[in-house]
Amino acid sequence: MVHRVNRRRFLRACAGAAAVSPLAQFHLLAASERGRVKIRDIKVMVLKGPRTYTLVKVESDAGLYGIGEGYGSPGVGIKEGVLELRPYFLGKDPLEIETLYLGLGQRVDGSAHMLLRAVSAIETALWDLAGKILNVPAATLLGGRFRNRVRMYHDEGPRNMLDPASCREWAAKMKADPAGWTAFKFGFPRSNPASDRARDASNRQLTTKELRDIRRGYENCRDAIGWDYDIIVHCHWEYDLRTAIQLAEAVEPIKPLWLEDPMPPDFSNAWVRLVRASPVPIGTGENLARRQGFADFLLNKGCDIAQLDVRNTGGLLESKKIADLADMCLIPMCAHNTGSVVCNYATLQWACAVRDFLAAETVIGRRDWMDDVILHDGPIVQNGHMTLPDKPGLGIELNPDVVRAHLAPGETWWG
Repeated sequence: MVHRVNRRRFLRACAGAAAVSPLAQFHLLAASERGRVKIRDIKVMVLKGPRTYTLVKVESDAGLYGIGEGYGSPGVGIKEGVLELRPYFLGKDPLEIETLYLGLGQRVDGSAHMLLRAVSAIETALWDLAGKILNVPAATLLGGRFRNRVRMYHDEGPRNMLDPASCREWAAKMKADPAGWTAFKFGFPRSNPASDRARDASNRQLTTKELRDIRRGYENCRDAIGWDYDIIVHCHWEYDLRTAIQLAEAVEPIKPLWLEDPMPPDFSNAWVRLVRASPVPIGTGENLARRQGFADFLLNKGCDIAQLDVRNTGGLLESKKIADLADMCLIPMCAHNTGSVVCNYATLQWACAVRDFLAAETVIGRRDWMDDVILHDGPIVQNGHMTLPDKPGLGIELNPDVVRAHLAPGETWWG
């Protein structure tokens, strides 16, 4: 028999525990339900589209289940990692999320990053299941909502940033998009496709001409799109410190929302120096794992904006703890997110529970099959935002027909 907690009972429990932490509030309610439900099975299946999407399902013996998503593209080893971890979770209480996570020991300490990505998928599915057991959204379990919708940004730029006509064509397309995008992230090509000489991948510098072209290209985009929209300058951990400063100076005239990942991802004092010298905000963090990966950046002011991917950090609770640490340092959060619509709703639940949040990346909202991986009544992205569902857990349900039509070769419905 399915057992669910009355929502009013949950809210009364939280109100009576206002003096304790959000996580403690969750445990107060979960305490009365502890032991009633056990994890019966964990299943996994992989979708294939522009990227790979690894979906995880945690089933309980109460008939309820939760779904989550592991990292994809590269998704190598994620499914295998989930299946390797499966025996550890079987028979355990799905409401003991933090205890289960920490009980994995060295498998979540950063020594095996791909396995941590598998853990993140299972942990997210546990929050979906916990929300269904307790009959509240995951955002409420993570501490409560600071907002009911989250700004999303698109990742498409002009075909040729150096061609004003191409930039105007891009701007017209974006302004006419029914999703109502208000922010865009894209980078400048590192080499000329028409050239026989590709750029040396080991070269972390930019020539004077490249810096001039980058400045002119982004100014063309700003002129085309106007000042009512935001632009994020996308890098791929490519540059050394001096070049990153030069790049920040080159794009300063367009007032980017932030300059993303201009230097290699691990912390060094160079990040602190970059933040001090840069005329534009510096954002980074999508490849970092757990609080330990973010601590030096946050405590030493090695970034202006902390970006995480809930599939990399260890899951929603670890992401919430990272956001709490960032809040102590007065550093806002944003989200990297190239996952399916499932990952988008997991990110949405976390982002709504974050005090200082700017925007989340998305590759959905195109009103194609990816949106239809879940059942939904209307457009998922409207006016450039996603709205938090008022349903338990992540608030979503898969569309079996669409999922089956896009399974990766050799995959079957929930394995």
